[in-house]
This record gives sequence, structure tokens and C-alpha cells, in this order.
Amino acid sequence: MKYIPTIGIECHVQLCTKTKLFSEVDNDARGKEPNSCVSPVDYALPGMLPRLNGEAIRLAILAGRAMNCKINENSRFDRKHYFYPDSPKGYQITQYYAPIIGEGYVELPSGVKVKIEHAHLEGDAGKLTHFGSYSLVDLNRVDTPLIEIVSMPDIHSAKDAHDYCKELWRLMRYAGVTYGDLYNGNMRFDVNTSVAPEGSKKLGTRTEVKNLNSFRSVERAVEYEIARQTKLLEAGEKVVQETLGWSDATGKTTGQRSKEEAKDYRYMPEPDLPPIHLTTEFIKEESAKLPLMPADYRTKFGSVIAGDTLEVLLDYPELMQKLGEIDEKYVKNASNLFASVLLAEEKSAEYLNDLPSAKQLNDLAEMNEKKELSSTATKEVFLRLFDPQMRGKDTRAIAKELGVIQENDLGALEVIVDAVLAKPETKKAQDDFRAGEEKVIGFLVGQVMKESHGKANPSAVQEILRKKLA
Repeated sequence: MKYIPTIGIECHVQLCTKTKLFSEVDNDARGKEPNSCVSPVDYALPGMLPRLNGEAIRLAILAGRAMNCKINENSRFDRKHYFYPDSPKGYQITQYYAPIIGEGYVELPSGVKVKIEHAHLEGDAGKLTHFGSYSLVDLNRVDTPLIEIVSMPDIHSAKDAHDYCKELWRLMRYAGVTYGDLYNGNMRFDVNTSVAPEGSKKLGTRTEVKNLNSFRSVERAVEYEIARQTKLLEAGEKVVQETLGWSDATGKTTGQRSKEEAKDYRYMPEPDLPPIHLTTEFIKEESAKLPLMPADYRTKFGSVIAGDTLEVLLDYPELMQKLGEIDEKYVKNASNLFASVLLAEEKSAEYLNDLPSAKQLNDLAEMNEKKELSSTATKEVFLRLFDPQMRGKDTRAIAKELGVIQENDLGALEVIVDAVLAKPETKKAQDDFRAGEEKVIGFLVGQVMKESHGKANPSAVQEILRKKLA
């Protein structure tokens, strides 16, 4: 019997506000001492009341519009009750009954559309670090603002699960709502997977793999769960609905606890925060701030940049924005430089923090297309453009300093060629070429390049040589 997988994904996105969702404390605790970014509100001390961060509302609107979602004018917060050592309140302030972001969809590069059920605002829990016989609690992350994006069960392969998470990561970064640092947990994925016999009208029993923070882990975890659940069903056993952990080292999931349902959390309206009322004008005004999205760049550059190259470059919103600023006729040249040089460098992320100006890139592409720079020299000048000391400096001036501008003056080149052909050591190569040995032309071009100290245009040199040796 053939089994069909069905996958739904919940994604937690940490918003890049300056302060937390309900208190005036630093929201970015990367590299800071444990429990150093915490306020009395985060500790849930008696009498401490939450106050909503308005910037989180604006970022939620951008996130929703990036996913083609409806933004609800009326929403509110609720309490989700559960106890964990890293959650001092004993409940989470979230949105359940009336979330701020409604239905929408995310379109994958393949054209597959994954529907979004909703997305809601909530405060995060803290972090537990386990040390054998004891655990330590870090509350720096308590009430950092999150939007939890809930997809419909529209995904039916591990590959599409991978692509959905990656496209969602791109959308959130292009919209400017998160730093998107997967390593530090800015985005985390909870993956629900079930399998059912082909043709079945009922979905199978689902399991949830929690807190995945890489696209590859999502794909591997889904592949493993599909195989594990299929094997159980084929053996006549039942799949247990449970929450699972994933180990990249073993490539397996392990049970953590039975899966909770909504009734287990005893949701109730949050009494300390009023409902959120947004005007139609405010939603339109904030939505208009959404920049170009990956799909817009696919349409804009799809006929100019090769598909595989474009998908690589789309991982870098600042780079795509820069490509959008340069002359259209030079986009292909510049994109190839970024793909073949910059993204292959170990310090690519460091380079991308401070890109060259559009004029510098335009001038570089023009010099390359006019054969003033060889491909090797073009790459050399390109990398120099990222040197802070070269910031704003004329591209041609940089190329001159490096001594890599090619000589294209045919008259000057002809003098150099004549000098090389007059040398006794090139006579045999000349005779061999006239005798039909084409490959010796490379030797003669090399001699001219040596004589010109590498500044001669090889194509022009070869053309002159052929004419003189004919």
C-alpha cells in the first residue's frame, strides 16, 4: 500500500524590535550574560503589568503582507496556561481566539502554494541549559516578541517542507521584521507530519518535531518521520501522537511528551491588555512600506540571471536590492561576479554588510564588457571595492592603481607584436603555426602578454598575430 505524507509547519519568528514585547528591556541578548536582559515584568513579580510594544504591531503587519495575508483590524491577546521552569508567569501571553494576521499563502520557487491559516503575536519563553544532573535557567529570552506562523497541512514532501521554510525565512528578512539568525534561534520550526493510505479521506495521526533551526534539519526530520510512520503502519502498529525532539547527530527523532491539545492550555482572554483596534488607513499605510519581495525579483531578473544563480543570490536581500539599483544592462555581469566570487569567499557575510555603490558596479561591468579588464582583473577589482578604504572611490582609478587595465590601442599592440615576432626564440612557433599547428598561437599570445606586462588584450593580440602570420 502506498502512503501519502501530509505536513504542516509552525514557525516562530523573533521580531527585531529594540525592546521586548511587554517591557522596556533590550530585545537582542546575543552574547550577553544570562539573566542580564530581564525586568520585573519578565520575572512576573507581583503587581507588574505588561505594556504592549507598538513596533511589534507594525512589524506584524509587514510580516502578514509579505505572506499575502489579510491583516485583521481587531485582535486581542489571550493567556495560554502551562508551567515550565523557564516561564515565570506560569502562562504565555499569546493570541488564540483573534490573531492579528489572517489567511494568506506562501508561493515556493517551484510554483507550489502553501496556505497560511493565520499568524499570531506572542511572548517567548526563556531558555533551559541542561548539565547532567541539573539545569540552569536563562530568562533573557522571556517575552521577546514572536509571530507564530501556522501553515495549513498543504505540504506533501520533505523537499517542499525544506523549500517552504527557506522561502518563509527569505520573506521575513526581506520584509525587515527579523534578523533571521537561525543559529541564535531568530526563527524556529515545529513540523507536524502524518502519513495515510493513498485515497484515504482522513489524515493519519500526526507527530510534532519541535524547535528545528535549519532547513536541512527540517528536510531530514520529515524524511525520517515519513519512513518511521510508514514502517509502523505497514507492520500493523499505530502511530502515537506525541511531541518529538530531533538529533542531527543520529538523524533520528525521540519522544519527549504526549501532544497537548488546545483544551490542555485552558485559554482565556488576557485581562491586563486591551484589545487591538487598527484602522484601515493605518494598515494600508504600514503595508505600503513593504519592499520588493523574492517573487518580485524573480519576475524582474528571471530573464537576465540564470535560475540557479538567482536562487542563490535571493538569500541576500541587501544584495538583491543593490542589483535593483544598477543599470539593467549590467545586472547579468554583476550577478555573475557576486555568485562566482563573493559568495565563494569565506567572508561573504562580512562583505555583504557593506556593498559597493551602484556607480562602482556599473563602471566595473562597463570596463569588463569593453575588454578594458580581463575576467581575472575584473574579479580582482571587484574584491577591492569592498575594502573600506576604497569606499566611494572611482572604479577606474582602483583598476589603474592595480595596474590591470588592458591595452586596447591596436597601434600600440601591433608594435609589441612586431617586437615579439622579431625575436629568434619565437621563429619556430611562427613556422609551426603556418604549418597548421593552431595550438602554438597560445605560446605567441603569452609572449606578447609578457612583453606588455600583462596589460595587452589577449583577444586583440590573437587577432593581430593571425593577420601577421597569415
